[in-house]
Amino acid sequence: MIVRLRGKVWECYPNRLVMDVGGVGYEVAVPLSSFDRLNPVEGADLELRTYHHITDRSQALYGFASEEERDVFLLLIDRVSGIGPAVAMAVLSGMPVERFKSCVVGGEVAELSKIKGLGKKTAERIVLELKDKVGVAETWRGAASGEVQPGAADAELALVALGYKQVNARKAVRKVLDEQPDASTEELIRGALRAMS
Repeated sequence: MIVRLRGKVWECYPNRLVMDVGGVGYEVAVPLSSFDRLNPVEGADLELRTYHHITDRSQALYGFASEEERDVFLLLIDRVSGIGPAVAMAVLSGMPVERFKSCVVGGEVAELSKIKGLGKKTAERIVLELKDKVGVAETWRGAASGEVQPGAADAELALVALGYKQVNARKAVRKVLDEQPDASTEELIRGALRAMS
């Protein structure tokens, strides 16, 4: 599984990049939000978080400027029925991650359905399934209100995206926070994974 790329940009287009990593060119689909944040130019050094999607017919590599974007992408394709990588990329291209989170928390179906390629029924399914199946909205609400440390919320969402139950992820992250109050998001994830294994 390819989870991160670091190399030079060979070609750049608004929805995809070709990166030279050790002499091998990787074509990576990127959402417009990542493209705008990274502002890539040919020949520049760049690092991407990636998701390697493999089906029986094809393989595709998706790249993101931040862990948060990749986590939302994974939540969409793993937890919402009928959502594949193309729709998840459209969501990330259609609005910033923070705005998407607040739409899910607030149940703003009309706002979500304005995203190109996302109809009202799909928007309703996103809100319903992210709230009910995963409980993501509660974590986002806690992070927004300051009840949950932002790094802890990000770590919890990353663990949920990896397939762990939210209640277990939350307990493991809290345990690590009790031992290391100043732990970074990555340290929280690693510690929680150790605690749950």
